[in-house]
Amino acid sequence: MTNTRKLVYIALLSAISFVLSYQMFQFPLFPAADFLKVDFTILPILIGLFMLGLPSAFAILVIRSILWFLLNSQGVNTWIGLPMNMVAVAVFMLLFWVFLRNKFSLRNYLLGAILGTLALTAAMLLLNYIYAIPLYSIFAHFDIKTMFPGGVSLYMLVVLGFNLLEGAIYSVSFAALYWALRGSRAVKFINA
Repeated sequence: MTNTRKLVYIALLSAISFVLSYQMFQFPLFPAADFLKVDFTILPILIGLFMLGLPSAFAILVIRSILWFLLNSQGVNTWIGLPMNMVAVAVFMLLFWVFLRNKFSLRNYLLGAILGTLALTAAMLLLNYIYAIPLYSIFAHFDIKTMFPGGVSLYMLVVLGFNLLEGAIYSVSFAALYWALRGSRAVKFINA
């Protein structure tokens, strides 16, 4: 693949991922925590991962995030949430790549999906506890201890459930997308 074609793919997938960052393409899983929303910005990044490789997927993630920050920012929610989203996507993507870079099989896909989901969940639990909860309290005056029914413990349980479901949604969505695109002439997956 030529460098120009690769750059075009990176730009195109970054733009698609950015468009998917808009509110109309996001949805909450739990009514009690409607600020925790699933977005599908990861799907073009995963396509880039398996078309172009890990460095290009990280480039798509960074470009998407810069565009999101500059053109679709929602203030404090974006300033605090976007770095967490970047970590979640990077962790999930990295685990997928570890298991699927040599051979794209059902067994490897399931291992990558399960371990990617568990790693994403662990990273988000840690980041919520040491990063998001304190910063939301300082900058958004959203104190989880008093504003969320059940306090920090219940909130962390909701974060646990949300991220496990989010990882499952990402895995199933990408499996469907991969299945639909695998025979396409325009999309050539690595090791598929």
